[in-house]
Amino acid sequence: MSVSQPVTFTVFTKPWKLPIDELAQHVARLGFAGVELPVRPGFAVNPENVGTELPRAARIMAEAGLKIASIAGPTDERTIAACAAAGVPVIRICIGPAPDEPYMRAMDRLMREFDALVPLLDRNRVTIGIQNHVGRYVCDAMGLRYLTARFDARHVAAVWDAAHNALAGEEPDYALDIIWDHLCMVNLKNAFWTRANGPEADVARWKLHWTTGRHGLADWPRVAAELKRRGYRGVVCLTAEYSHGEMVDRLIAEDLAWASSLFEQQPAG
Repeated sequence: MSVSQPVTFTVFTKPWKLPIDELAQHVARLGFAGVELPVRPGFAVNPENVGTELPRAARIMAEAGLKIASIAGPTDERTIAACAAAGVPVIRICIGPAPDEPYMRAMDRLMREFDALVPLLDRNRVTIGIQNHVGRYVCDAMGLRYLTARFDARHVAAVWDAAHNALAGEEPDYALDIIWDHLCMVNLKNAFWTRANGPEADVARWKLHWTTGRHGLADWPRVAAELKRRGYRGVVCLTAEYSHGEMVDRLIAEDLAWASSLFEQQPAG
């Protein structure tokens, strides 16, 4: 890990379906230094227009003092080339087995797919960042290591999500040690499990409640302390996921202020 730059706080802009110029001004007012853009249907930048609109978005963000540190989108040739043109270094993905596909067979398939993409990633200087995600995904750090270890971290790396790590019951210092040499980005959000049915039910059912950094299972102070101990100076993306989505502007501002205090940095704005 390079130690020449401070931690950079970005935000996943999924909650705000705004034109890019309005989005840039909104994120800048919130105090972030950059963004992760969703490249998905229904957003200003989507898989159909990514070749023209992602570079345009990067220019508009730069005018507002922001950088696009990552996108959440497809890993096809068009998107990888657009990332290169826009100077976007990371495509974040969450992956796992297809329905009825055995887990290890899926891992073999995914590694073959990444093998085929390596020349394209290398030529365009773009990294696929695989994020851990609880459920039928690659859910823990050892799963991330299994997928990424055979690749150069410039091509296939790990995006470590502290909330999904906690939901999976994994110790954060263990997780960071496992994937440290392939870590390209850190996600901060928080959640806890809540009972979805009553005690009179035959079988308990549980659902996730997405909350602020102070109130979930992920221990943000412990995460920040471990990252600082290791000299992490990369991107920390606050993913702005809350069960009370109507409160996102207030909640994400509070979370940015707290995260900044944990890393002993001032917000960008």
